[in-house]
Amino acid sequence: MRGLTPLPPEREAALSGLYAAASGAARRRTLAGFAIVAALALLAGLAAEVRPLVFVENIGKFTAYIAQILPPIGLAQPLADVRAWYWGLPGWLALLGETLLMAYLGTLLGGIAGFAFSFVAAANLVRSRGVRILAKRFLEVCRTVPDVVFALIFVIAFGLGPMVGVLAIAIHTTGALGKLFSEVVENIDMRPVEGLSAAGASWIETVRFAVVPQVLPNFASYALLRFEINVRGAAVLGFVGAGGIGQEFLAAIRNFYYADVSAILVLIILTVVCIDLATERVRHRLSGPEDAR
Repeated sequence: MRGLTPLPPEREAALSGLYAAASGAARRRTLAGFAIVAALALLAGLAAEVRPLVFVENIGKFTAYIAQILPPIGLAQPLADVRAWYWGLPGWLALLGETLLMAYLGTLLGGIAGFAFSFVAAANLVRSRGVRILAKRFLEVCRTVPDVVFALIFVIAFGLGPMVGVLAIAIHTTGALGKLFSEVVENIDMRPVEGLSAAGASWIETVRFAVVPQVLPNFASYALLRFEINVRGAAVLGFVGAGGIGQEFLAAIRNFYYADVSAILVLIILTVVCIDLATERVRHRLSGPEDAR
């Protein structure tokens, strides 16, 4: 095999100069990007009153609180100590079940609403710009307002209770899943849609038989992921009177029941971990055929 023919010295020097100039320009752009990010981070820290020295000075209070809520379990009678630590386990499990039901029902209602609005907000299915804008703005309002704010509003309107949490989660889930679902719809293969439209199918029939079969695995995956998020959110909503384990957790914090704080916190963490593992397996099974293609 013959070797490559070397370039003339003049051509080689010209190409080397162009390469060096391009590399230098790329490095300058990268450094400028880092400088802009650092400057914005500094400005954001100043605006948010982030004070590293205060954080360092008071970090001991945080670690001291963590030490206080550690369970009093000794080596002499560990099982008895664990039973004493989880003295309220039956009641806590009932409240945790209430939290899970809040998250499930809120996800179900929000998923149904997001499913319906996703097709109306998709640019490849709805030609009316006005209809799409109204649907997208509605979804933006639903997901922009925090679910805690919705819960506070519903507490004032309906009083304390799990219904408040269900409504707040459902509205926020509608906006979040509606946005994700509409993006999935906008990336479908349009050939089945065009074929059914040419055959005289109605808009609903086209969505049912040409769109839904394509998007259903991704829809289910996003809905399961949202359920994980809503379980955490439902626990937090208890802080504002929406019921569930969060309300008991807040009461333990306010009354300085340190052992109860750690017990409930561990219970919530274990529950969320189990749900994450279970839904992750389901999501992978649903998205497996998509990845294989």
